[in-house]
Amino acid sequence: MEKLSVRELEVKGRRVLVRVDFNVPIEEVDGNIRIMDHTRIRESLPTIQFLRAKGAKLVLLAHLGRPKGKPNPKYSLRPIANHSTKMIPPPVDFSTEVIGQRASACAV
Repeated sequence: MEKLSVRELEVKGRRVLVRVDFNVPIEEVDGNIRIMDHTRIRESLPTIQFLRAKGAKLVLLAHLGRPKGKPNPKYSLRPIANHSTKMIPPPVDFSTEVIGQRASACAV
Protein backbone atom coordinates (compact mmCIF):
# COMPACT_ATOMS: atom_id res chain seq x y z
CA MET A 1 0.00 0.00 0.00
CA GLU A 2 1.31 3.43 -0.95
CA LYS A 3 1.86 5.92 1.84
CA LEU A 4 0.00 9.21 1.64
CA SER A 5 1.16 12.59 2.80
CA VAL A 6 -1.13 14.92 4.74
CA ARG A 7 -0.98 17.14 1.65
CA GLU A 8 -2.91 14.48 -0.27
CA LEU A 9 -5.74 14.00 2.21
CA GLU A 10 -9.15 15.70 2.19
CA VAL A 11 -9.49 16.80 5.80
CA LYS A 12 -11.92 19.71 5.67
CA GLY A 13 -14.45 19.35 8.48
CA ARG A 14 -12.89 16.11 9.69
CA ARG A 15 -11.33 15.33 13.03
CA VAL A 16 -7.71 14.29 12.45
CA LEU A 17 -5.64 12.45 15.04
CA VAL A 18 -2.02 13.61 14.93
CA ARG A 19 0.62 11.81 16.96
CA VAL A 20 3.13 14.43 18.07
CA ASP A 21 6.42 14.00 19.88
CA PHE A 22 6.07 16.54 22.68
CA ASN A 23 8.40 14.58 24.95
CA VAL A 24 10.43 17.71 25.64
CA PRO A 25 12.98 18.30 28.39
CA ILE A 26 11.32 19.84 31.42
CA GLU A 27 12.54 21.10 34.76
CA GLU A 28 10.73 21.94 37.98
CA VAL A 29 11.64 25.39 39.33
CA ASP A 30 9.98 26.61 42.53
CA GLY A 31 7.10 24.18 42.04
CA ASN A 32 6.51 25.21 38.42
CA ILE A 33 7.31 23.09 35.40
CA ARG A 34 9.52 24.86 32.86
CA ILE A 35 10.05 23.69 29.28
CA MET A 36 13.79 23.68 28.69
CA ASP A 37 13.67 23.20 24.90
CA HIS A 38 10.54 23.42 22.76
CA THR A 39 12.18 22.33 19.50
CA ARG A 40 9.95 19.27 19.17
CA ILE A 41 6.83 21.39 19.59
CA ARG A 42 8.12 23.97 17.09
CA GLU A 43 8.91 21.23 14.55
CA SER A 44 5.28 20.02 14.69
CA LEU A 45 3.86 23.47 13.91
CA PRO A 46 4.02 23.31 10.08
CA THR A 47 1.90 20.13 10.02
CA ILE A 48 -0.53 21.50 12.62
CA GLN A 49 -0.89 24.80 10.78
CA PHE A 50 -1.27 23.10 7.39
CA LEU A 51 -4.05 20.80 8.59
CA ARG A 52 -5.88 23.62 10.34
CA ALA A 53 -5.65 25.78 7.21
CA LYS A 54 -7.28 22.92 5.27
CA GLY A 55 -10.18 22.96 7.75
CA ALA A 56 -9.30 19.95 9.91
CA LYS A 57 -10.19 19.71 13.58
CA LEU A 58 -7.08 18.34 15.23
CA VAL A 59 -6.60 16.03 18.15
CA LEU A 60 -2.95 16.03 19.16
CA LEU A 61 -1.83 12.84 20.87
CA ALA A 62 1.35 12.63 22.93
CA HIS A 63 2.75 11.08 26.10
CA LEU A 64 5.56 11.53 28.58
CA GLY A 65 5.26 8.12 30.17
CA ARG A 66 3.14 6.09 32.52
CA PRO A 67 5.41 4.38 35.03
CA LYS A 68 4.22 0.96 36.18
CA GLY A 69 1.03 1.37 34.14
CA LYS A 70 -0.52 4.01 36.38
CA PRO A 71 -0.99 7.76 35.84
CA ASN A 72 1.61 9.88 37.59
CA PRO A 73 1.11 13.69 37.84
CA LYS A 74 4.87 14.07 37.41
CA TYR A 75 4.43 13.01 33.78
CA SER A 76 1.37 15.11 32.98
CA LEU A 77 1.32 16.85 29.61
CA ARG A 78 -0.64 19.79 31.06
CA PRO A 79 2.49 22.02 31.41
CA ILE A 80 3.47 21.17 27.85
CA ALA A 81 -0.06 21.90 26.63
CA ASN A 82 -0.01 25.24 28.47
CA HIS A 83 3.31 26.09 26.83
CA SER A 84 2.01 24.95 23.43
CA THR A 85 -0.85 27.45 23.56
CA LYS A 86 1.79 30.19 23.25
CA MET A 87 2.96 28.61 19.99
CA ILE A 88 -0.29 27.23 18.54
CA PRO A 89 -3.03 29.83 18.01
CA PRO A 90 -6.21 29.24 20.02
CA PRO A 91 -8.43 27.48 20.50
CA VAL A 92 -6.34 24.78 22.15
CA ASP A 93 -7.83 22.58 24.85
CA PHE A 94 -6.32 19.88 27.06
CA SER A 95 -7.91 16.62 28.13
CA THR A 96 -6.64 13.89 30.40
CA GLU A 97 -9.35 11.66 28.94
CA VAL A 98 -8.86 9.57 25.82
CA ILE A 99 -12.49 8.44 25.40
CA GLY A 100 -15.86 9.90 26.28
CA GLN A 101 -17.53 13.29 26.12
CA ARG A 102 -14.61 15.34 27.44
CA ALA A 103 -12.18 13.81 24.96
CA SER A 104 -14.66 14.29 22.10
CA ALA A 105 -15.13 17.97 22.96
CA CYS A 106 -11.41 18.74 22.60
CA ALA A 107 -10.19 19.66 19.12
CA VAL A 108 -7.44 22.11 18.22
